[in-house]
This record gives sequence, C-alpha cells and structure tokens, in this order.
Amino acid sequence: MFRHYGENLHFIGNGYMMSEKAIHVRDCFRLLWEQHIYWTRMVIEGILFDLPDLEATTTRLLRNAPDFGKIFCHFYGNQIAAEFSRLLKDHLIIAGDLVKAAKADNSQAATDAEKRWYANADDIVCFLNQINPYWSVKPMQQMWYKHLALTKEEAITLLNKNYTKSIKTFNQIENEALFMANAFSNGIIYSFSL
Repeated sequence: MFRHYGENLHFIGNGYMMSEKAIHVRDCFRLLWEQHIYWTRMVIEGILFDLPDLEATTTRLLRNAPDFGKIFCHFYGNQIAAEFSRLLKDHLIIAGDLVKAAKADNSQAATDAEKRWYANADDIVCFLNQINPYWSVKPMQQMWYKHLALTKEEAITLLNKNYTKSIKTFNQIENEALFMANAFSNGIIYSFSL
C-alpha cells in the first residue's frame, strides 16, 4: 500500500505545498477511513437484517485493522503496527457486539459493549499519543467519541428502519472519517517532516 516517492512538491491551495510522500500518506489514510466506515455500515446492515453476506463483509471489515497497520509499520515498526491493529480490531469487534445486543433488545449487554467500546477508544487515543506527540489526547478523544456516537446513531436508525435519517447520519460519519484521516496523516507528516 505504501510507496516511496521522491521529494517533488505539489501546491494544494493557498500556496501550501505538500510532498508526494505527504500526499500519499494523506490519501492512504483517507482510503482506509472510507473503507472503515463503508464496511462497518455493511456489517451493521448484515447483523440487523440477517443478510447472507454477513460473514464475508465481517471478514473484509476486520481486514481494515491490519491494513492500517501497514502504514503504521512503515513509520513505527512491526510492534507498534501490531498493537494498533489489535486495538482497531477490538474496536470493530466491540461495535459488532453492540449492534447484536441492540438487535436482541438486551440493554445490559448493549450497555456493557458500549462501555468497552469507549474504553477501547481511550486506549487507542493514549496509544496514539504515546507514539506521536502531534496526536494530542483531548482532540483525538473528541474525534473518536464523535465517531462512536455517530456509528451508534447509524445502527439505531437502521434498527428502527429510519433509512432517511440513517443516510443523513452516514453523511456525517463520512465527513468525520475524512477529518480523522486528515488528523492521522497530519500527525505523521509533521512528526516525520514529510
């Protein structure tokens, strides 16, 4: 996924220049976050509506974690990449647990899953801040919490068959995902002077 580039610079507006490598890092994170939210939506729909492709879409969604790890590996090595992949995979699995509990109308299991989901988000935020000072705790935490809240809202609107609202929520999720992609890429661009 990650390619090496020369030091060619490109204007991207308002006189700001980015190297080809920085543009590639940004584009990789944008692609991964887009895949993250689209496959998440497909898994949510698969769980809620008993779709026959649930196993396949879940497998594809879980591949998102090691795909993120490949970028992390390039900059931080195998151990850090593996730990981020594990944390992100946990994030995805817990989300599935939450949707399954909501579908079963099991409020205790849903509450438990949601607590684990937010604790996992805090773990991800702390981990990111430890490896890169440009990933500050408070902004990262706000970003992750918004991502979780919107994803939960998406699942609830789908569960309630309010498809128009679920589309509006998904539009917000997509905007937030691109914001998160930029935060991830900017942290690496600044930290590694790309």
